[in-house]
Amino acid sequence: MKSGRPPLLSSLSLLALCVLFVASVAHADVYGDVQQLLRGGKLVEAEAQADLHLKSKPRDPQMRYLKGLIQRETGRVDEALATFHSLTEDFPELPEPYNGLAVIHASQGRYEEARVALEQALRAHPGYTTARENLGDVYVRLARLSYCSALRQQGASPELQGKLSGLGLSCP
Repeated sequence: MKSGRPPLLSSLSLLALCVLFVASVAHADVYGDVQQLLRGGKLVEAEAQADLHLKSKPRDPQMRYLKGLIQRETGRVDEALATFHSLTEDFPELPEPYNGLAVIHASQGRYEEARVALEQALRAHPGYTTARENLGDVYVRLARLSYCSALRQQGASPELQGKLSGLGLSCP
């Protein structure tokens, strides 16, 4: 079967198609590679790959999110907050950055801010089960704070003690 093109042009077209395919596969693997390095605790390597990718695609939301996770895991919480916040501004429809913000806020005892961020995540994607579970955890912590505050104000109350123990909680 003839293509109507000179053989060299057909070979070049095939070569270009192969290069594009390999480039797209390599591009898809970079996310998996960074995630694997992150899960394996190889944070320096993960960040180097993320940075390299972001030099050519600085607005890539998935890699920016992974970068925020790396920042959080390396203890650069302020940078992670800035990364997640910037993602929520650029891509308000994505729930994961809101969840990332909430995780940091909750780890700092800022449960109200965590609650707000998780509710935003669920507005963006009502079926996001991770955010729903995290919101439940935040509500439990808020309930503990409220019950413990009430105990301090009114003294030992069997009813409040029962509510705390029913949740598997106690006051410090």
